[in-house]
Amino acid sequence: MALQATTYKIDLNLTDIDRSVYQSLRFTVARHPSETEERLAARLIAYALFYDEQLAFGRGLSDVDEPALWEKSLDDRVLHWIEVGQPDSDRMTWCSRRTERFSLVAYGNLRVWQAKALDPVRSLKNLNVVALDQEALASLALDMPRALSWSVMISDGELFVTDERGQHEIPLEWLAGER
Repeated sequence: MALQATTYKIDLNLTDIDRSVYQSLRFTVARHPSETEERLAARLIAYALFYDEQLAFGRGLSDVDEPALWEKSLDDRVLHWIEVGQPDSDRMTWCSRRTERFSLVAYGNLRVWQAKALDPVRSLKNLNVVALDQEALASLALDMPRALSWSVMISDGELFVTDERGQHEIPLEWLAGER
């Protein structure tokens, strides 16, 4: 029998002072059986960081032809493709050719990955890469309840998540492009 996805109910209060975005959002997101809680937390941070009314979760790990998140136009063109993790340079090139804007939310030990995968694609014109601090992400993702209530504040390029355990500062480091 195949493992089933785990669903999470999300209440997200988003205050993005940098972009003047103030939203109270409720949605459900599925975590693939092979997806870690850290990756799910990174997807939720990506959703808050790049929020737009048209932004939606893709099938991600279930379908290699879809991103973790994407924004599509009304005529179904992909305006913004958002990946999460440490894709190789071929994947980043492939993704960037399918969209007007390609963003990556990277996490984990990035030192080797930057040299092997990111450096060869820095010339891509539509590339934006932000790195999440691994310790902060791990702390945020630890024992995530299935009903999440997050208040996310973004101000002066800094991101803070408040949940039932308190406030978490998630340091962001822009490795390529910009938000």
